[in-house]
Amino acid sequence: MAQVTGIGGIFFRARNPALLAVWYRDNLGVPMNDHGTVTFHWVDSSTEDNPGTTTIALFANNTDYLGEPGQRAMLNLRVDDLRILLAKLKARGVEVLPQTEDSEFGRFGWCVDPEGNRIELWEPAEGM
Repeated sequence: MAQVTGIGGIFFRARNPALLAVWYRDNLGVPMNDHGTVTFHWVDSSTEDNPGTTTIALFANNTDYLGEPGQRAMLNLRVDDLRILLAKLKARGVEVLPQTEDSEFGRFGWCVDPEGNRIELWEPAEGM
């Protein structure tokens, strides 16, 4: 059967791709190259206790969860220590949203990149 087996990538427009790549690298530790790309290999980092997952989730068109109404998608980045990363981002002058959320899936926080894109930062619950 022909079917989808996973997410191959996340692509979005940037007014200044080179500058945005540096911002993601310097502030979030995303190891982007000079062309603004990075590939994460789950097989390299997954374990039996921490399998590594990627989620697709659909939201109603009128949701404010994704940020401003013109933002059609939101990047969700898996992080290893949400509290420390949010403090680091604030210290660097990055716009960090004041609320965080704890759920059965883990802890969530949000920041905004220089082009106004809301980014969700996710520290997974144990075993996710």
